[in-house]
Amino acid sequence: MEEKKPKFCESPYLYPSEEPQSRGISFRRFIIIVTLLNFVAISIITGYVLYNVWLLETTIDEPFVDWQKDDSKPLITTYYESSFTSGGVFRAPVPSKADPKSPQCTLPNESKFDCNPDEPVNQQVCESRGCCWVPVTRSKRNIPPLNIPYCFYPSDYKVYDVADIKQGDNNATLKLVRKTASGFPDEIDNVNVEIIGLDSERLRVRFVDAEKDRFEVPMPFFNLSKAEQIKSPLYKIKINDDGKLQISRASTGTIIFNADLSTLIYADKYIQLHVHVPSTYLYGLGEHKATFKKDLTGWNRYTMFARDIGPTENVNLYGSYPFYIMPEGDDKMNAHGVFLLNSNAMDVLTQAAPAITYRTVGGILDFFIFLGPSAPEVVRQNVNLIGRPVLQPQWAFGFHLCRYGYNSLAKTRETLDRNLAAGIPIEAQWNDIDYMDRYNDFTYDKNNFAGLGDFVKELHSKNMHYVIILDPGVSAAEPAGTYPPYDDGVKADIFIKNTTNQIFVAKVWNLVSTAYPDFTNPATVDYWKNQLMNLRKDIEFDGIWIDMNEPSNFLDGQFNGCPNDPYENPPYKPGGNNLRSRTVCMTAKQHLGIHYNLHNLYGLYENVVSYKASLDIFGARPFILSRSTYPSQGHYASHWSGDIQSSWDHMKYSISNMLEFNIYGIPMIGSDICGFSGSTNVELCMRWSALGAFYPFSRNHNDIHGTEQDPAILGPTVVAAAKYALGARYKLLPYLYTLFAKANMNGDTVVRSLFFEFPLDKNTYSIETAFLWGSSLYIVPVLEAQKTQVDAYFPNELWYNFDDKKLAFNSTGATKTITIDNDKIGLFMRGGSIVPVYQNSANTTAELRKQKYYLNAYLDRSGNAVGEIYHDDGKSVDSIEAGNYIHASCKANKERLVCSYMNMAEFDDYRVGGVTISGLHEQPKTINLNGQFLSSNSYSHDGSTLSIDLPDDFYSSQSFSIEFRY
Repeated sequence: MEEKKPKFCESPYLYPSEEPQSRGISFRRFIIIVTLLNFVAISIITGYVLYNVWLLETTIDEPFVDWQKDDSKPLITTYYESSFTSGGVFRAPVPSKADPKSPQCTLPNESKFDCNPDEPVNQQVCESRGCCWVPVTRSKRNIPPLNIPYCFYPSDYKVYDVADIKQGDNNATLKLVRKTASGFPDEIDNVNVEIIGLDSERLRVRFVDAEKDRFEVPMPFFNLSKAEQIKSPLYKIKINDDGKLQISRASTGTIIFNADLSTLIYADKYIQLHVHVPSTYLYGLGEHKATFKKDLTGWNRYTMFARDIGPTENVNLYGSYPFYIMPEGDDKMNAHGVFLLNSNAMDVLTQAAPAITYRTVGGILDFFIFLGPSAPEVVRQNVNLIGRPVLQPQWAFGFHLCRYGYNSLAKTRETLDRNLAAGIPIEAQWNDIDYMDRYNDFTYDKNNFAGLGDFVKELHSKNMHYVIILDPGVSAAEPAGTYPPYDDGVKADIFIKNTTNQIFVAKVWNLVSTAYPDFTNPATVDYWKNQLMNLRKDIEFDGIWIDMNEPSNFLDGQFNGCPNDPYENPPYKPGGNNLRSRTVCMTAKQHLGIHYNLHNLYGLYENVVSYKASLDIFGARPFILSRSTYPSQGHYASHWSGDIQSSWDHMKYSISNMLEFNIYGIPMIGSDICGFSGSTNVELCMRWSALGAFYPFSRNHNDIHGTEQDPAILGPTVVAAAKYALGARYKLLPYLYTLFAKANMNGDTVVRSLFFEFPLDKNTYSIETAFLWGSSLYIVPVLEAQKTQVDAYFPNELWYNFDDKKLAFNSTGATKTITIDNDKIGLFMRGGSIVPVYQNSANTTAELRKQKYYLNAYLDRSGNAVGEIYHDDGKSVDSIEAGNYIHASCKANKERLVCSYMNMAEFDDYRVGGVTISGLHEQPKTINLNGQFLSSNSYSHDGSTLSIDLPDDFYSSQSFSIEFRY
């Protein structure tokens, strides 16, 4: 969210130890003193730079001798002294100087690994690291994307020697002993490497300090189960004596993880590993405004450090996902995945070798490798590790309406009423931070939003819902005893602390100053729950929207900045920015450690705490929407793409964002329909309303600075598009809900790229302008202005129109030009599918549940179709665990449709009312249901589609069969 300019006033709640000293000095004297100090500082800096230039020219080639001790005997070791990183002066063994004309430096451009991550680069520093200096004629370096490095590692570069290799059938261990220096301070001398087979499809590779513990990501959320016996593993492990680790696919021999461990750099605040990969098909490495398929034709950088910034090209955004899927390019298009469990700030670099370089500033390297062998199986394996997606309350799948800038209950009501009057189905009304009293969490404006509690009760009476926004920041400047969220937090001691063990005070939306709850503190669960319960006494909200939880800050640290500490100024800065920029100081203290290690986990822990609190408060499935995320997020909450712009480009990006978060195990994903920042226009919002109806999370929302953009305010064109698309969505909700149940049970994706379903068709691997719901519904939007025709690729299959159920294309794998009218979106059903639907739309999901289900079957070329249907009460937390649900598997061909129940609980609102079979060109003479003939008045045939209405009293408590006789 775009913030107001903060008021940098002196806070009465700044602690004495942090306050400026007395200002009893004249302005003139102040200017004189500052001028003198600047002169002295410049002199010192100039001298320091000249000294280091001299140092590099002399001491690198003339090492000195120093003493180093271990437990047994003193050793004489050769060191050099330098300062080519921000870590200051350090000592390390001398690296050998690389000859740029040697074979070791004569490498293809795509095989050059950058040896100078801490820009700017120069020849002396490069060569002092034992690296090759070969300038390349090129334009000015632009980061990102990167270009061919001047300074790169020679082919025989080595930091560690390999020792004590022990290899079993599905596991291995080895030791790395440091041989030379990398140029980074506080290097770790001995590293243990463990390769652990978890089961036949998954293995783990860990790099740990052999001598002392380092920070590791807490994993209470993860399923780290390990098979007692591993039979027929899909992988093979090979380690050479020189340190080359190769993990290959057993069936093909393809090396999927290829790393020279001797080139590892493992320092206290900088860890780097190069990994060669087998193909250029790369998906993941979020969160960024980027294409779903990442570029492996050149040098690119993907920074992972949660940040409050609107989606911008090549910039790290709200979440961190060091996970990727890679189809391997073989005949079967096997795929694997790699997840690095590390929560520190990092860069992941890609280059055309093809290869990936990991650079992180802390923790350990802890890789999980998934062998698939298909892309959907890779997702399941990863999601079963980090936590399968939570089953959302059914009402969350309705359409949501919001705006930052209603500024009053009257305006909120006016907007809602005009959209209801226009026939827009609205499930939930939301309010942004303008409903709060002075932007303070757990309050509401009793003047402009007087009567808000009664308004919410009115929504409930109409089977609608209400969602509030909360930021993590709590006002730290209210008079004592007047604001319980702060007073209670102080009493419970749950706020993040600074280095002097006082509450860390910064500035977000609160008018004066802000304190941040520490969600890693177990006591915060009760604190957070109590604040939510107190607010709910006044406003019976149904869901929680969490914003600004990277955590965001309008300052760089505290009002007086951050301490001068190595954690604030590590030798490498991922993305090139200070880590404290617009967030909490890296030295800030939390229950589980310092913020330096925990920053990327802040949003996840807030979601976990909010989920636990919501279970007690609502007694039903929570709905939580969060901006900042980390692996495991989908097990607790959902996500939206943040402050997206009102533009055609950002509308297109919303598709790749949606595809990407599904592979991260967060299928409940969407973007602000019509854009958040800036002002939309009628045509853009018309097309975006159609697309947005097929986001799993579907909400129209925008910024206070833009024009109003709800469908009704923009007129009949946008209303028509929204009504058509939302009407189709609501009819398809049984199918969407079934997909989410399967995601919860199995770890499946909901929104899919075409290549997940057609892996042998390489044309599908770069398509990001259309997408699938599950395996059956193909959605083709219009993404350009003044267009009513779209070129869309249809893989080798029969494709039916959603509206009339008629065959649209018998495609052998080709691009088709389709016409999409202004009030429509392209919706196509895949041959071979059976999809549960409602016959009609409705205003709310509660009204939808009063309808019967219909099963629409679309036969493939072989005359077959399959599908599933899931039903429960839409709200119970333990529906699946308790077996309180219905789950049926259905099959159809030209002779019959059969549904078999895998689980059957009783529900009064579950009925199957009818069936349609598309692609059935011969009319049956008779039809029977479970052996009983149906009246000829109950079915019809139009030449290609058979439609059957089942008896009103039919209740499918057991498996049922419908047979067609000719």
